[in-house]
Amino acid sequence: MTAESTPSTAPARQKLLGAAITLIRANGYAATSVDDLCRAAGVTKGAFFHHFASKERLAVAAADHFTDMAATWFEAAPFLRLEEPVDRILGYVDFRIARLTDDVGQSSCLLGTLVQEAYGTSEPIREAAFNGIARQAGGLEPDLAAAIKAKGLALDASALALHTQAVLQGAFILAKAAADPAPAVASLLHLKRYLALLFGRQLEEDQQ
Repeated sequence: MTAESTPSTAPARQKLLGAAITLIRANGYAATSVDDLCRAAGVTKGAFFHHFASKERLAVAAADHFTDMAATWFEAAPFLRLEEPVDRILGYVDFRIARLTDDVGQSSCLLGTLVQEAYGTSEPIREAAFNGIARQAGGLEPDLAAAIKAKGLALDASALALHTQAVLQGAFILAKAAADPAPAVASLLHLKRYLALLFGRQLEEDQQ
């Protein structure tokens, strides 16, 4: 998911949100200055401080905006049209794999990038990042709960949903460390195998 869809004619606030999402994912929070953000957005510093009191406030707003974008993105995803909860769960992982590209910074998660840097120095950023990750996990929770009930498993759907996000964030870190999406793809395929085994599914790619 990128902010590339933000048009050049968008209001300054939207331009700054788009610039924050792109630059922070590429360069990190600390290394992204207000000047960088203004330059990328094509706005003045006066426009920046008209909309945001500080870089921290922009980062929080960008985290919230990123979370809203992700919700819209998932609402249109084809796996949601699958009939069975387990198929939707496995389809979700496939969908995340398909979104990984050679531009590992821009196919990773803004929320994870922000919280890795700022969790100890900015409570508002930490909170916004957790709320966004928890919201993404919450989208999986109903299908996980249905699949758990159908199999009679003694599992917490909320904890399992958060586990999927933990694997995703770890996969993004691997991709960045390797400068290659391949380790992230491999990690998410292991997540898919785990979920398939948990819910009694045989994956086609693992059949002999």
